[in-house]
Amino acid sequence: MSQPVSSSVQSPPPVVVPAGTTAGTAIRDAGLAGKGPDAIVVVRDPDGRLRDLAWAPGSEVQVQPVAADTDDGRGVIRHSCAHVLAQAVQQLFPEAKLGIGPPVADGFYYDFDVERPFTPDDLQALEKRMKQIIKGAQRFARRALESVDAAREELAAEPYKLELVDIKSDVDTAEVMEVGDGELTVYDNLDPRSGEAVWGDLCRGPHVPTTKHIPAFKLMRTAAAYWRGSEQNPQLQRIYGTAWESQEALDGYLERLAEAERRDHRRIGAELDLFSFPEEIGSGLPVFHPKGGIIRREMENYSRQRHEESGYEFVNTPHIAKSGLFHTSGHLPYYADTMFPPLSFEGEDYYLKAMNCPMHHLIFRSRGRSYRELPLRLFEFGAVYRYEKSGVVHGLTRARGFTMDDSHIYCTPEQAPGELRSLLRFVLDLLADYGLSDFYLELSTRGEGGKFIGSEKEWEEATETLRRAAIDSGLELVPDPGGAAYYGPKISVQAKDAIGRSWQMSTIQVDFNHPKRFELEYTAADGSHQQPVVLHRALFGSMERFFGVLTEHYAGAFPAWLAPVQAVGIPVADEHLEHLQQVAKALRAKGIRVQVDASDDRMQKKIRNHTTQKVPFLLIAGGKDVAAGAVSFRFRDGSQINGVPVDRAVAEIADWVARKENVSPSAENFEADG
Repeated sequence: MSQPVSSSVQSPPPVVVPAGTTAGTAIRDAGLAGKGPDAIVVVRDPDGRLRDLAWAPGSEVQVQPVAADTDDGRGVIRHSCAHVLAQAVQQLFPEAKLGIGPPVADGFYYDFDVERPFTPDDLQALEKRMKQIIKGAQRFARRALESVDAAREELAAEPYKLELVDIKSDVDTAEVMEVGDGELTVYDNLDPRSGEAVWGDLCRGPHVPTTKHIPAFKLMRTAAAYWRGSEQNPQLQRIYGTAWESQEALDGYLERLAEAERRDHRRIGAELDLFSFPEEIGSGLPVFHPKGGIIRREMENYSRQRHEESGYEFVNTPHIAKSGLFHTSGHLPYYADTMFPPLSFEGEDYYLKAMNCPMHHLIFRSRGRSYRELPLRLFEFGAVYRYEKSGVVHGLTRARGFTMDDSHIYCTPEQAPGELRSLLRFVLDLLADYGLSDFYLELSTRGEGGKFIGSEKEWEEATETLRRAAIDSGLELVPDPGGAAYYGPKISVQAKDAIGRSWQMSTIQVDFNHPKRFELEYTAADGSHQQPVVLHRALFGSMERFFGVLTEHYAGAFPAWLAPVQAVGIPVADEHLEHLQQVAKALRAKGIRVQVDASDDRMQKKIRNHTTQKVPFLLIAGGKDVAAGAVSFRFRDGSQINGVPVDRAVAEIADWVARKENVSPSAENFEADG
């Protein structure tokens, strides 16, 4: 999930850097910005590598200037800010040992080995010291170490840095910021007056020219983190921060965070009584309350309807299976880390299923299949269980037990391209029906290493088939090298919500491997036995995750067709109750979920209570309404329509719900539609 940010309207033109001249000098001579949000902070060389402005090439080259308000520019600012944080920590906590400090999405972090966890007061003190360092305009200076032995000698007091030096050839993407590839380098922070190094860190770089090029930052929070992500290693203290190209950009980011907090589905779920996470059941295992159950039922029912209209056949499979099934599928051993431990009885090991596909394959294989049956589209709301580490479990959007809206399509190789195109269109249309309409695609392909099965030729064919379908959709396509499932490449549909955050929704995978492993066959037109292509597809990802995303997208104000309570009658006085009960009876006859508030609360409190519960239609009746056979509408935004005849009110509410409008009704749009 990422946040929207502004950036330079147009990339600056390429700049020629003469031999022996620094990139910074060439940038200044070209008249490009040196201050402000569009200041040039680094350049990209002809090989695509980011370089400091102090870099001087040995021969004339053309470089691409990188501005502060770009993704690359922000990444450099954040990495430089992480160095400033580490310097401040070691000044205030001299015993602190350094871990790693990479930039991450929208910010940075740095890990420290300290005697005690950092406190909020510590963060305030560190921010104050960082501001002093930044104001001092220290210069970042790159220095190559002569050898590994020289690095060990210089870093003798930093055990974690020493470990990175010793394992330089086997570091992950975060650690590569420290040691990178090629020579080992240190970045010194130099006093601008004396030129002396006041602090330094093992680092590949690049960095901004001086600390003054870090115009806006904030330390966000602390957390415990195991060194190199392994529970076998020491637990360090991590400080998260964010840094931006301007105070305005930082303020905008903090406001987006505040809005995201207001939309947090965990908070809204509790406030609206939709779901909960009882400790007695276990982490990552949600339960849905009656109101949440209504929303989920409506989501599932509409999905079922659309799938039936598109030729899918519904199946159902058990929650556990023998270990042999998952060895056949490859989930054991390739997916073993995310599966719960086995249950052993009667001499067999059984596993909670992490995927539905092996069981769907057995349904396909249960009898002979003809080419005339293909494509065969199997669909299931299938419960699965995955052992997510406690640190990544997050409400409904990252759970341990959830229900996948899972489909497996069995088709001939010739049918696969057309089936993929129609499948992608079906996915996008259905997501749009729930109110999501801003999409881009991510193509996850095979990476290095042994976690992938199947030949390179099969992977190339599957990847190209997916790529063509993605391009035909007309949507932006973003590469994700190495992100594929172990059995095949995939397309992920990324959807943006109401505040511009991106969420991974649907996944579509092409699989040439499972048909072989399960010996799936169909009889072709010429009588030969052929293997089908399998297309894996989870449209919502999971029902729980999609529920969480929609909760945040709508900030709990679900469209009327999904709302657990669609209308509430509120009498001005008790004598108006019977009138509203008759209105409610008429609405129920139209399938509307309606209540009448007969509590002792005053009318204004009733309105406030049900507005807080985000009910789309409040129907108020007083003496004039009763006499006229009418009701008055009050909507979520506070707007109102008075004196609407009951028959018309019932018909218009029923019509609004039936049309599955995804905007909240208001006096303006409801009256216009009526």
